[in-house]
Amino acid sequence: MESSQHTKSFFDALHPKQSFWLGFITAILAIGTLGFILLGSCLLGGDCSIDGVATAEGSGSIDAEDQVAVAPTAAVPAPTATGVPAVTEDDYIRGNVDAPITIIEYSDFECPYCSRFHPTMLQVMDEYTDSVRWVFRHFPLSFHPEGMPSANAAECAGEQGKFWEYGDELFANQSSLGSEFYAELAEELGLNMTQWQDCYDTEKYNDKIEAQAQAGGAAGVSGTPGSFVIDQDGNAIPIKGALPFSSVAAAIDSVL
Repeated sequence: MESSQHTKSFFDALHPKQSFWLGFITAILAIGTLGFILLGSCLLGGDCSIDGVATAEGSGSIDAEDQVAVAPTAAVPAPTATGVPAVTEDDYIRGNVDAPITIIEYSDFECPYCSRFHPTMLQVMDEYTDSVRWVFRHFPLSFHPEGMPSANAAECAGEQGKFWEYGDELFANQSSLGSEFYAELAEELGLNMTQWQDCYDTEKYNDKIEAQAQAGGAAGVSGTPGSFVIDQDGNAIPIKGALPFSSVAAAIDSVL
């Protein structure tokens, strides 16, 4: 039996005003349902941004490696005049002391990003043996309790010609930093322990370390590692953070 020809539809039987309000309410309910579905997807999926890319606030902190991985390749800035103090006999220099390019790194032995950047700088020295010299300067951060002690320990090793070897081991064993480890390391490197211990206990190099940190801050260093690739004319390209080897190499190549 075909009843549709003889029976009015539900909407035909309604007063026009009733039809309007029923349609309006239906639309509101549909929109609300869609919004609820989208909200549920957002909360379950963890991606609440409009374009599908998680925001920094929504995804938590982003470490340096992730930033490097997703950031577009930026052009190397032209070297500019810098307030970084010139290299002196008080600096520890790794590599060819007469190299045309100088990399001055302000660093903290307790800084995890500095530890991550250290192998990058070792690679630089391997691949730019004659072209680059590496100068290490201290920039211990106030919230690192072993920043200053580890810097002093390395300086005391430097008195006996073992600054770089000592520093390499500090970065390689960053989780072990402390007075006991510093002494063990000094002994392993064959240092005169009486001389080293007296130097360390008296915090002999506090003034030097603090002066380097202050000079670094005046030159624009605000975190570690903070480095400068400096050409023969004294102009510099800043290297901020634990950038990968390719980025450091690009800066070096631009001034060679």
